[in-house]
Amino acid sequence: MIDHGARLAEIGDDERVPHADPPYLYPDYRSTVRRAPTSPLVILPHTLSETTGPAFGEGAVDEVDSDLTRQHPGEPLGERIAVSGRVTDDLGHPVRNTLVEVWQANAAGRYAHRVDRHPAPLDPNFSGAGRCLTDDDGCYRFVTIKPGAYPWGNHPNAWRPQHIHFSLFGRAFTERLVTQMYFPGDPLLEFDPIFKSVRDPAARALLVSSFDWETTSPDWCLGYRFDIVLGGRTATPTEGR
Repeated sequence: MIDHGARLAEIGDDERVPHADPPYLYPDYRSTVRRAPTSPLVILPHTLSETTGPAFGEGAVDEVDSDLTRQHPGEPLGERIAVSGRVTDDLGHPVRNTLVEVWQANAAGRYAHRVDRHPAPLDPNFSGAGRCLTDDDGCYRFVTIKPGAYPWGNHPNAWRPQHIHFSLFGRAFTERLVTQMYFPGDPLLEFDPIFKSVRDPAARALLVSSFDWETTSPDWCLGYRFDIVLGGRTATPTEGR
């Protein structure tokens, strides 16, 4: 299990705030140069629509949505894994019945998307997208295929580490989170500008899952744990902002 409290205890609260999330402009991540704001942000007061909802009923999510290996007639290629964890607020309270969505490349490092031109094979039995609702204890679980690394053209010989994208709505739009989960021991992490744009090492560590023997299924799949905190000083860092 990822112990957010223990990792964040290594730094002071005042230090974490400016460095926990990536800056809008991070030149090593080239696309931020084009999309980062050039004028001061205008802060708008929150209205009722941002501090309540959204709510998703059980009928909106099917059981097979959380098992990315069962969405097609055949078995997808690659290493089968289970990714699970707990979604909480910064006080450790479970965030119940919230929508968690994931998307990822296949085992060869290619997305099932028309704009992905990476010359790696597509898998007809893997779409790379899933969703589920957290339970009463804030827990979620996906079964999927471990994604491959892929080139992305940001700089010479640029390769993205293996990762899974996460999207969470939380209890209100103010808790909206889009982030990425990485895998322990990936040698590409130290060369990845998106990962390194989270400049605080303790905050970066929160984006790396841990191997989990408890959720490893015999003869079926390896388990990885990725806990997520919404809001507050201990919040899971965002994807590139």
